[in-house]
Amino acid sequence: MSTLLALALLLSAPQGTSGDSFASRVTQGKLVEAGNTGPAYQKQLWSRITDSSAAALKACIASNAPADKSPFTVVADVAPDGKPHRIDVQPATPVANCFATRLGKMTLPAPPTLPDRASYPIEIDVSIVP
Repeated sequence: MSTLLALALLLSAPQGTSGDSFASRVTQGKLVEAGNTGPAYQKQLWSRITDSSAAALKACIASNAPADKSPFTVVADVAPDGKPHRIDVQPATPVANCFATRLGKMTLPAPPTLPDRASYPIEIDVSIVP
């Protein structure tokens, strides 16, 4: 019930308002991930980008030595052609910013169509394990 209420509030927020905040975008990504299309898309997404995202993260750590290996969260919208856009990270460390840039150059699986949305929101929590 609370998930439906949160989704309704997010979908009714006008563009460019608090519905566009980083926290709101994280919530949107999590709600979509938990929805009907989420599990299948997550499976496709990670089967496609596991190796390339791991390589991107390793390269970002190496190019920002000594690297801040703090956890970070990425939000993005995925266009129907699989191109991520509106990518943002928090906290915006050099490693996180580098990863976001590299994510923007990837082609993700074409996402499912959502009603009343031109793109598919995703959120990725990144933790670097030694």
